[in-house]
Amino acid sequence: MARQSPPDRASRASPAGTTRTSGPLSRRTFIAASAAAGGGLLVSFSIPGFAEAAEKSGARGAARQYVLNAYVRIEPDDTVTIMAANPEIGQGVKTSMPMIVAEELDADWSKVRTEQAPLDPKSYGPQFAGGSFTTPMNYEKLRHVGAVTRAMLITAAARSWGVPAEQCDTVPGKVRHTATGRTLTYGALAARAATVKPPDPRTVKVKDPKDFRIIGTSIGGVDSPLVVTGKPLFGIDVSLPGMRYAVFEKCPVFGGRPVSANLDAIKAMPGVRNAFIVPGARPTGLPDGMATSLQDGVAIIADSWWAANRALQKLEVQWDEGPVAHQSTEGFHRTAADLAQKPPSKVLHSDGDAQKALAAAAKVIEGDYFYPFISHSPMEPMNTTASFKDGKMEIWSPTQNPGAGVGLVAKTLGIAPTDITLHITRSGGGFGRRLGSDFIVEAAALSKMIGEPVKLVWNRRQDIQHDFYRPAGYHFFKAGIDAQGRLTAFTDHFVTFTSDGEKASNSADLAPTEFPARFVDNVEYGVSMMPLGVPTGPLRAPQSNALAFAFQSFLDEIAHAAGKDPLQYQIDLYGPARVLQNPPGPGRGFMQMPGFDTGRAVGVLELVREKSGWGKRQLPKGTGMGVAFYYSHLGYFAEVVQATVKPEGTLKVDKVWVAGDCGAQLVNPSGALNQVQGAALDGISHALGQAITIERGRVTQTNFNDYKLLRMNQAPPVEVHFNITKSPVTGLGEPALPPVLPALCNAIFAACGKRVRRLPISAMDLKWT
Repeated sequence: MARQSPPDRASRASPAGTTRTSGPLSRRTFIAASAAAGGGLLVSFSIPGFAEAAEKSGARGAARQYVLNAYVRIEPDDTVTIMAANPEIGQGVKTSMPMIVAEELDADWSKVRTEQAPLDPKSYGPQFAGGSFTTPMNYEKLRHVGAVTRAMLITAAARSWGVPAEQCDTVPGKVRHTATGRTLTYGALAARAATVKPPDPRTVKVKDPKDFRIIGTSIGGVDSPLVVTGKPLFGIDVSLPGMRYAVFEKCPVFGGRPVSANLDAIKAMPGVRNAFIVPGARPTGLPDGMATSLQDGVAIIADSWWAANRALQKLEVQWDEGPVAHQSTEGFHRTAADLAQKPPSKVLHSDGDAQKALAAAAKVIEGDYFYPFISHSPMEPMNTTASFKDGKMEIWSPTQNPGAGVGLVAKTLGIAPTDITLHITRSGGGFGRRLGSDFIVEAAALSKMIGEPVKLVWNRRQDIQHDFYRPAGYHFFKAGIDAQGRLTAFTDHFVTFTSDGEKASNSADLAPTEFPARFVDNVEYGVSMMPLGVPTGPLRAPQSNALAFAFQSFLDEIAHAAGKDPLQYQIDLYGPARVLQNPPGPGRGFMQMPGFDTGRAVGVLELVREKSGWGKRQLPKGTGMGVAFYYSHLGYFAEVVQATVKPEGTLKVDKVWVAGDCGAQLVNPSGALNQVQGAALDGISHALGQAITIERGRVTQTNFNDYKLLRMNQAPPVEVHFNITKSPVTGLGEPALPPVLPALCNAIFAACGKRVRRLPISAMDLKWT
């Protein structure tokens, strides 16, 4: 296992910026080499112009690490340090990304250690954790990092021996002269290699995958020893000399503001240093989605978090609740039902004549589906430590989006980005929640206000009640089939939310290409929106985690109405193998998005059919199997769930079979298995019992007693299989989650004949006789 470097190593952040990097290194990328402190080799991949900027800012010698895009440091003692640029939130990139470099470098993994890279987007490109993009953005680039460094070491050894470089190759951690068998370790070569002019990356050959010995090998997480032994690693573990502890209470109604509070009584409590009202930075009283500004609230500063949280329990605040106080889940239900009786406000997609085709159909199927707001609820609640001194801000935060955090702090507090250092700590889960920066700017603002280091920690109630939530949604479906059961028409009146009256709230939209669009002759997707004051945002597999439930469950209804096998019905809809290009649009901005490959979709459906024994198992009464497929975040996943429903309505998820296609290579099979199994269990947790309800503009749930995550005794075995194809390598943090929800709901129907159209399942009566 690779050795783990100290968790607090990081460097001062550079101004926020974005470098578009994806796929192999381009001709605009160059490599620089220098001698690291102590005589080792330091290799940097940089973009023209950035090195010069670093020199102007005073970076010299070993400090040129600041301009690295992805780099390797080799010490004289043979230690190879590989930087991990993207935040580690449990998805395993602090292990898998260095594995890619180490493979092409031909490093001895036992001598490899990893470090979290400093925040420097000008040199590293996008540094975020989200969308399962870390692997596809970096796979080819990091292979070239390792290959170029290996070539430099070979050149250094050849010069030492006075032989042509073509006569040399490498074995793990060493360069070998093939004719004589002589070897030199990487550590012995590091200083000389630092004088070698790096080759053009385009001229350096990377390995044939059949020769991989690190990539494709199951390797435990580099942080695992620290995690299991409880060593300081996460943001919540940070401790600074003279640090104060803070809690920050916001109005229970989204967008509300404090008018007054019993501040004198709070200040008199033991261990409390100060208490004060913090004015927000929002121009209006309405919330702003992912909290992209400092919110209004009341701060309590204390000598310990226990003292601060105890004082919070005694805090009494008079709130101006604002305009959101009249909103509620029940009100949304009524409004959605009313809107469903009217034509959609806007047509998103239309092919053929869906209404005419419905009128001519041999059978029309209708289904109304609802999914609720849900919270991210990672095990580590939101927290950040900040220290403001002499006009400079230093921050330690478990963030998925450090660049955005620096930008928000700079904008809100009037500090130059170059005067802000943000150390990226490991996150105890994120699922998209830590893409927001509200907890970062709160800690930074409090430290600047009191002039001392501050550690802000949210308690569980605050974490649940001040999230930005996966948005709820309503789908009113109709489908028409002909006498042979063929799908001839499909419509969806989607009722969703808007925060500004013009566009859908964050993560509350519907793509016009949502399946089965483009695969049915007559399709119409319409949308109506209702006002929302509840902040929303991306949650693991955003949009997909909700849409898959609704669309794939209704597709199962259609297949049963047609008298067809649901799995084969979907295969038949996809038809022959072909690639459908995405419609014109803004794209992701940082990488090219491929088209949808029907052959890959059919491939995983056929694989899960084989592995699950679909249609071949003799199941007892009350036990059923359901299937679903979904394409999400570049991954193709089909899943089968077997579930048992007892006559009294007790549900047990017996097993899950997963078939996935994430391209030509699994970087770390152990990590891949963990991600897919975790995603499937996370999706089951969403379906079974998770729901956020709104009353009088506030969340009613307070902790895990009423916001129920999956318990260990509810977790079924998850059997995972991969269909390895020649496609580009993709990520795995998200795509396995969406199909498990409809597969479970479809299994319930197969088991007891009850169709799940509203989540969570725990709210449904599953009794049968």
